[in-house]
Amino acid sequence: MKTSNKDLLIEGAKTFGIHLDEKAVESFNLYLQALLKWNQKINLTAIRSEKGIVLKHFLDSLSAHLYLPKHSSILDIGSGAGFPGIPLKIIRPTSEMTLIDSVRKKVDFQRHIIRMLGLKGMETIHGRVQDKEICQSLGGRFDVILSRAFSDLQTLLVLSFPFLKEGGRVIAMKGEVESNEIRLLTETKGPRYRLRETAHLTLPFSAFKRTILLFEKE
Repeated sequence: MKTSNKDLLIEGAKTFGIHLDEKAVESFNLYLQALLKWNQKINLTAIRSEKGIVLKHFLDSLSAHLYLPKHSSILDIGSGAGFPGIPLKIIRPTSEMTLIDSVRKKVDFQRHIIRMLGLKGMETIHGRVQDKEICQSLGGRFDVILSRAFSDLQTLLVLSFPFLKEGGRVIAMKGEVESNEIRLLTETKGPRYRLRETAHLTLPFSAFKRTILLFEKE
């Protein structure tokens, strides 16, 4: 990681109340270099530059940090190249983190990163949350469901419900969301959630808008 991008990562993390020590910075650097290398052969991300990955993947992932309970069990649905689960695991090593994705090559990459960084209390699963076997094995196990991958909030909430403990939360990380969309969502009949918080933010050192929606299972 070039010095300027390293500074962007460190200073950007501070805006979310995160201090990155040398070990964490090195972990992010190893993650970045592996992602660039693997991305030459398989399509892990459309973002190809170091700076783009730091801003739009690493810092974007870390923006969810403020909404996670301490020592929580977390399921990252549709985690792709490991976002946001792996960056959050790097800074929250005591959290139990499970990643699930339907693309085998992306899961292989996640497992490579987990081994390379020596991340403990973390597993990755190839499959879909709709799969009966996965639902049976992971049902009711998690404090938090995370996702950057779902465009349809209602589908995310429906699919997340069986995996959450009572009082668990869903954190949906999206781009700009119209207030009307949020209102319609809360009026739709389905699994019982309460919208606890809506946060609008701009990622550090960019114009990228992000909305974080926090739902609590009733």
